[in-house]
Amino acid sequence: MNPVPSARVEAVRRFNRLYTRRIGVLREGLLGSPFSLTEVRVLYELAHREGLAATDLVRELGLDPGYLSRILRGFQRRGFLARRPSERDRRRSVLTLKPAGRRALVPLEERSRSEAAALLAPLAPADQALLQEALATVERLLGGTEAPLRDPAEVVLRDLRPGDAGWIAHRHGVLYAREWGYDHRFEAVVARIMSDFVLHFDPTGERCWIAEWRGSVVGSVLLVRRSRTVAKLRVLLVEPGARGLGVGRRLVAECVRFAREAGYRKITLWTHQSLRAARHLYEEAGFRCVGAARGHSFGQDLVDETWELDLAPPPGAAARRSGAGPR
Repeated sequence: MNPVPSARVEAVRRFNRLYTRRIGVLREGLLGSPFSLTEVRVLYELAHREGLAATDLVRELGLDPGYLSRILRGFQRRGFLARRPSERDRRRSVLTLKPAGRRALVPLEERSRSEAAALLAPLAPADQALLQEALATVERLLGGTEAPLRDPAEVVLRDLRPGDAGWIAHRHGVLYAREWGYDHRFEAVVARIMSDFVLHFDPTGERCWIAEWRGSVVGSVLLVRRSRTVAKLRVLLVEPGARGLGVGRRLVAECVRFAREAGYRKITLWTHQSLRAARHLYEEAGFRCVGAARGHSFGQDLVDETWELDLAPPPGAAARRSGAGPR
């Protein structure tokens, strides 16, 4: 466990008071209904997930088993809930929301959306986007092992937008200092790379991809022109909460695909021997290390490495272009 400054503890408590007041948690009935917040949450889980048992709800919602039992008995009396033995374990009862329960949830979901929209409506569009990103960050950091970011399909790749270049420099500075002990000069190098990319951008042979999850940036990579036939892969980064989902693999694959389409014959990159996860991605994509040299950079003794990928046409590509081969 890490030490937590008292100012950060108070910031969380202050936010909790603000948010519970704004969404009306302290009112007797949530969303003008006869149901409490916990009852509505249980209804929501039952409506959107199959095969749940009471023990699942206890574990995932952090509820007292006795309190949950009273809620479920109340739902049964209202005709909201049915129980059936599990096909895998006859000792386990699976909970199913009946049509009456689904009908009860519909107006609650509509009111919830309306209240959320009412919270956002007074904000300028830019502030709405800023709040969305902040909420996604909170969700990712506090979600634990069951964080919604476990679904790779929710991560989308997009082009560079205003603010992204600064984010890339900032996150490189923060993460490389935290994980590898690099000093502030590394952030300066990344900032210079991003400045050169933005000021001298060549859309015919250069590209930036931003990996985004629910409005929050979780990764980045650049492909820049080094010569007419050689491209360079730069500033590959994946946020800690998004690692292990194939985000880095997708970013590298996009660079390779774009480089082929742009007519490059080779991609090169520079990395450090200690960055094992990144090196594994490059090796997996077909890159090979072609040079290494010891040095001292960013306050660390490092081994600089140069990697290359030859972009030979895929097998059969020439035949397909000439119209030969199977159709």
